[in-house]
Amino acid sequence: MTGRRRRVLRWAVLGSLVAALAVVAAGCGGDGDGGSSAQIEGLGSSLDEIKEMARAEGEVNIVQWPGYAQLTKEFTEATGCQVNTKDGASSDDMISLIQTGEYDGVSASGNASVRLMETGDVAPVDTELIPNYADVQEGIKNQPYNSRDDQPYGVPHGRGPNYLMFRTDVVPEDTDTWGVIWEDDQLAKYKGKISIYDDSIFIADAAVYLKATRPDLNITNPYQLDEEQFNAAVELLKKQAPNVGEYWPGDVAKQIQSYTNGDSVVGTTWPYQYVQLRAADPPVPVKAIKPKEGTTGWSDTWMIYSKAANPNCMYLWMDHMISPEAQAAVAEGFGEAPVNLKACDLTKNKGHCAEYHADDESWWEDVYYWTTPTADCGGDERGEVCKTQEDWKAAWTEIRG
Repeated sequence: MTGRRRRVLRWAVLGSLVAALAVVAAGCGGDGDGGSSAQIEGLGSSLDEIKEMARAEGEVNIVQWPGYAQLTKEFTEATGCQVNTKDGASSDDMISLIQTGEYDGVSASGNASVRLMETGDVAPVDTELIPNYADVQEGIKNQPYNSRDDQPYGVPHGRGPNYLMFRTDVVPEDTDTWGVIWEDDQLAKYKGKISIYDDSIFIADAAVYLKATRPDLNITNPYQLDEEQFNAAVELLKKQAPNVGEYWPGDVAKQIQSYTNGDSVVGTTWPYQYVQLRAADPPVPVKAIKPKEGTTGWSDTWMIYSKAANPNCMYLWMDHMISPEAQAAVAEGFGEAPVNLKACDLTKNKGHCAEYHADDESWWEDVYYWTTPTADCGGDERGEVCKTQEDWKAAWTEIRG
């Protein structure tokens, strides 16, 4: 072999190696803005290609919180993707369902999304292929519950508080504190008619109340609890448990019925139930508030399964759900703040965004969005002394009996 041929061969091999490394880097890296690093198998490389390939897929299968999927007929007409939905009853349920491999995406709350990112069940997204992402409020992007290593893992859906709700014909209308479901005299007064969310994440609700009423515990974040703080929350929940009339699951119809017939008169709820109760004929006399101690809440994320069978339809679905039209529909239907403020001009109730504090960040300062408890206490100076998701689930099982 001549010297010239050897040099040509060496350069050819080197060029192939550089190209291969570039592909690997593109698959592993991230620029924080959702660049081309987010490709998954079968996904088009441009928006036009995604639209074309979506029509060949013909469907998208999603796991959702009840009522989240909006304007599905319009979406199908525009994209050729039939929308098939499966309601999840809890964040654990969401995870179990998406892990079956039968679904293309999920609307995940923070106590599911963090786990899904860690396990690789969901993929990072290329936001350049999701045009409406540019209109999502900046303060909701790149949060620990929807991003990892500065890479977005989905698109924000909306946000809302977990309300204290009560029947005003039984509970005083000026009630403004969570103490109505925690203090001894109130527990005795409403024994058997208290409605509580049936999930270990509710331990954080006890921690929010203790944060306000037990400053000696030094709770700063209700999801980052060391042993003393955690034990205090668990004890509060154990005291409450004998007085609870129902632990309602993600099947919200059960709680709506119990408030309608008066079996429940006070407890924690989502805005959706409140909206449905007030829209009933006749309206059920309920009031829903964020108490003075603050509350837990959720900022959910539409995420794509890392091995989605219909990734192109799922990309179009994520873009659809943060469009002004879909955001307006779901914000009013579920009772939440949209994350695309262009929706505010499209809501039937022109005061909806003001009522739900869509652009009032100060109102959200004491709303603690669901996330996954981890040992590292969120990286604070205490080190790895905080209780984990497994600890929370074990304690909840004991509390529930």
